[in-house]
Amino acid sequence: MGAEVGVAGVAVPPEAKRRRVLAAKPTAEGAGGKRPRRARRPQGALQRLFQACRAVFRGPGTVPAPAEVDLLRAILDRMRPEDVGLSSDMAFFRTRDVAQRNPTITHTTIYKSEKFSMVILFLPQNAVIPLHNHPGMTVFSKLLLGSMHIKSYDWADPDAAGSGASSPDKDRLRLAELVVDDDFTAPCDTSVLYPTAGGNMHRFRAIAPCAILDILGPPYSIEEDRDCTYYTDVPYSEHTMTGTEIVRNEQGDRRLAWLKEIEMPGDLKMCNVRYGGPQVSER
Repeated sequence: MGAEVGVAGVAVPPEAKRRRVLAAKPTAEGAGGKRPRRARRPQGALQRLFQACRAVFRGPGTVPAPAEVDLLRAILDRMRPEDVGLSSDMAFFRTRDVAQRNPTITHTTIYKSEKFSMVILFLPQNAVIPLHNHPGMTVFSKLLLGSMHIKSYDWADPDAAGSGASSPDKDRLRLAELVVDDDFTAPCDTSVLYPTAGGNMHRFRAIAPCAILDILGPPYSIEEDRDCTYYTDVPYSEHTMTGTEIVRNEQGDRRLAWLKEIEMPGDLKMCNVRYGGPQVSER
């Protein structure tokens, strides 16, 4: 072989090049008899959350164990807006007066499978996600930015819709118990709802522009009978019910209301955008 051209365009004799390469290669003794390991990149918060979700969610008909719920909640409690590419400096999160009655809500999907989904909801100021349910689902909600009011209910009798927990009139009202009715401002603890507890039916109203990271396991699916149902709540005192003796014995300090199933509100406007933050790896 002839001479080779170096980086600066200078001819390098083959012998000189071989000596340079050999000198640069560490010997077995110098490396302690082992090859140097490639430094591993630190794992991001979103990737840690993703891997925990893959371990915790097992598909339809299952609910994470208490220890698994604690694991996911602990990870989410430490999540910051930057972990999903958000910042309070973004124009969207600057509080402003909104004349529109119910502004458009934006959502983006980080990841979705048959077992769980990771979604971010963006609510402009005054935007409302109406009272809706999460059939057969366990849902973790982490408020990343902004502030909102949450109102949530569970069925007063989750096991039987028609055994003394429904009104006798044609409106087909069903008795529910108020779980949460309060304001929340980021940073705050992660909320968790279960198929029959924790406030499975909830409503969000944005006090200031906010972003919510939702983990749903399993996600909504019309094919698997997990479609979203909307409700309106009616004060308990406005209707009598069958089985009043049961309620009288069990009511105590419980705050009860009637829920009536309704069609999706016509003023609810939602749009989907592509997720542009840090990605997750399935490896």
